[in-house]
Amino acid sequence: MNRDEKAQAIEEIAAQIEGSEAIFAVDYRGISVPQAAELRGRLREADASFRVVKNRLTKRAADQAGEDRLAELLQGPTALTFVRGDTAQAAKAISTFNREHEVLTFKGGFMGELSLDEEKFKSIARLPAREVLDGQLAGVVASPLTGLVRGLGSMIQGLALQLGQIAEKGLVSGEAPAESAAGPVAEEDSSSSQAAGEEPTSTPPTDEAEESPAENEEAEEETSDSDDDDSKEEE
Repeated sequence: MNRDEKAQAIEEIAAQIEGSEAIFAVDYRGISVPQAAELRGRLREADASFRVVKNRLTKRAADQAGEDRLAELLQGPTALTFVRGDTAQAAKAISTFNREHEVLTFKGGFMGELSLDEEKFKSIARLPAREVLDGQLAGVVASPLTGLVRGLGSMIQGLALQLGQIAEKGLVSGEAPAESAAGPVAEEDSSSSQAAGEEPTSTPPTDEAEESPAENEEAEEETSDSDDDDSKEEE
């Protein structure tokens, strides 16, 4: 590897360090080329890459990227996993692969500000994938919102029913309320009573023009006196 190739390798590794959310370091002794290809395929699903590195060049790249924690992991044959996507899925891929082939030894790593030993790495590998966690989080957030939406829907439905009842009574449209069923029934009962010959219970009003009996007697006496006077004049 000439100088230009070394400079290019340093730039590539530094860019991978800067763009990674987590980095895992393993001792890769014993892994075959087909096995390495298989592991790369599994890591690709988690948006991660597996790279066998030269320690001296990688130390220079780590210095360039400002990642001092990586230098202590660069002892002996080293391969680095650069994780840009789902850290748990990448750790799970490495753990599953190593259970099947038993060719990798975890040396250490870090995720953000957290340094990882083998136990922490295994704990991360046991976590659900990011898609599963996102679904669980969405379910937790949506639960109270669903209850709120249902409650608001019930309130709106109840309000609509009340407005409908008010509209039927004519209080919204300005129309007079419909006649109650008692009115026509009462009139029919009154008509039926009159048709059967029953006298109405109410007393008819007294005619103002009708004279009382006393006034009739006085009128008859005046008429009788007038007739007597006429008879006397004729005699």
